[in-house]
Amino acid sequence: MENGTGPCGEECPREVQETTITEGAAKIAFPSANEVFYNPVQEFNRDLTCAVITEFARIQLGAKGIQIKVPGEKDTQKVVVDLSEQEEEKVELKENENLASGDQPRTAAVGEICEEGLHVLEGLAASGLRSIRFALEVPGLRSVVANDTSARAVDLIRRNVQLNDVAHLVQPSQADARMLMYQHQRVSERFDVIDLDPYGSPAPFLDAAVQAVSEGGLLCVTCTDMAVLAGNSGETCYSKYGAMALKSRACHEMALRIVLHSLDLRANCYQRFVVPLLSISADFYVRVFVRVFTGQAKVKASASKQALVFQCVGCGAYHLQRLGKASGVPGSRVKFSAACGPPVTPECEHCGQRHQLGGPVWAEPIHDLDFVGRVLEAVSANPGRFHTSERIRGVLSVITEELPDVPLYYTLDQLSSTIHCNTPSLLQLRSALLHADFRVSLSHACKNAVKTDAPASALWDIMRCWEKECPVKRERLSETSPAFRILSVEPRLQANFTIREDANPSSRQRGLKRFQANPEANWGPRPRARPGGKAADEAMEERRRLLQNKRKEPPEDAAQRAARLKTFPCKRFKEGTCQRGDQCCYSHSPPTPRVSADAVPDCPETSNQSPRGPGDAARPGID
Repeated sequence: MENGTGPCGEECPREVQETTITEGAAKIAFPSANEVFYNPVQEFNRDLTCAVITEFARIQLGAKGIQIKVPGEKDTQKVVVDLSEQEEEKVELKENENLASGDQPRTAAVGEICEEGLHVLEGLAASGLRSIRFALEVPGLRSVVANDTSARAVDLIRRNVQLNDVAHLVQPSQADARMLMYQHQRVSERFDVIDLDPYGSPAPFLDAAVQAVSEGGLLCVTCTDMAVLAGNSGETCYSKYGAMALKSRACHEMALRIVLHSLDLRANCYQRFVVPLLSISADFYVRVFVRVFTGQAKVKASASKQALVFQCVGCGAYHLQRLGKASGVPGSRVKFSAACGPPVTPECEHCGQRHQLGGPVWAEPIHDLDFVGRVLEAVSANPGRFHTSERIRGVLSVITEELPDVPLYYTLDQLSSTIHCNTPSLLQLRSALLHADFRVSLSHACKNAVKTDAPASALWDIMRCWEKECPVKRERLSETSPAFRILSVEPRLQANFTIREDANPSSRQRGLKRFQANPEANWGPRPRARPGGKAADEAMEERRRLLQNKRKEPPEDAAQRAARLKTFPCKRFKEGTCQRGDQCCYSHSPPTPRVSADAVPDCPETSNQSPRGPGDAARPGID
């Protein structure tokens, strides 16, 4: 069915073809079949994007003297003012002075056009849900362009725009996202915010995006091709992002750093560079928020922000090698040169295995902690604004606790499985690192991550001390295994596993929702949107059902199992020690003797056969 008509030309009620959902302040109608892409699991992604753009608008418009008004924040401010009568009198005096001088405070509210506000582009809008939520929930916007290359999707965007009464802010557009951004390369036509959330990799759109975003503008990029970014296909990752991905326990943070490297590399071609504000690894995707600036001098420092990763295939120890070197006294002229390396020997110093080479990756901080703190404060002060506020608070709280200058991380199970010992608790390992005067933190990308500035040698010394408390059976270890070589060295650092109070992070003590549980059955990346209506969805579900557990053997009943076991000879019967007789589940039949090719047994069947002719002498014997 198309445009509400059936096969006979009769109009069908819209309720039969479409489903209406409510997310945030938006109400969206979309086809019940998979004709326009929609994934409810990514509500956290959309909520976080609204929160980030709101704080970005607060910063941008605040520099112009415009104050934004967010629904739900006004009541909170009143409570704060009521706590102090002196502060309230000061605020009233200041307002009277402003009114007396004729300076009216300028404000920007949700749903209103702000002439000096942000110009936003959603390059791949699908149903238009994200753009409509921007118009209904983010103040300080001048316009929102909801673009999609599909005519069916653009028609749906128009209906949803009318349904939510935001036609004055949201402009539907049907064009290739790359061509649309290339057409807005002029400084006066650039977008202040560009949001790219494609199905799969955003690599084809990054070159146009870094050119179409304004000076200091915000670029929001989502990548759902995690199999590529996590190291399953390093050559494919290089073709898309210009970096080799490695299979490691820190693959999710490495994916974030590969995307940031790719963005900065493409921006450098146009004398631009990126500054990360927030980088998130959540569910089945990664999401980065960066600002793009122009400056030839700053672009020269980009090489020193990238690094190669040397990772041991045995114990997992990693070392970073910067591509460039920046030397000089702060405040004076900086000299850039090539870095010296490599930082490792041909064989790992801990286990003797070889190293894999990955990257380049972004080696600088992946978050702006001041900006993250502003977003966290705003979401905490107004928890009713988003449906996923609890999870946003938990994730951002963990991010504020991360060590910003320590790339990548180890995991508890990785360290323990390498030497085949029991796993220490998170608090025990963190306490041992703190007692040794090292810094340690969690990572939002992995639940049992250990992000620390301790070298790999110190970590293995701590694990050697732990192994002495929980001994490993050395006789079972191969002399060439990483565990044997690591444990054969005596620790030079004596670890103290006494629990420290500061070993338990604040987000863990408060019980925040830091890591997502499975939100629903069969959650994850949804199939690509395609025409075909509900029948296509039903066919795909049937195919999934048929392919499920295809590698597992079907279950067998008792009779089938007994018949299968009777095909195997009984070893005890051959030795003459089987006492079960006919009750034995294995076969007691003597083995059938083989018949040679020359000897033909005298069988009744062969007596009725025709005599051999002269040409039958060369034929093989009958078995």
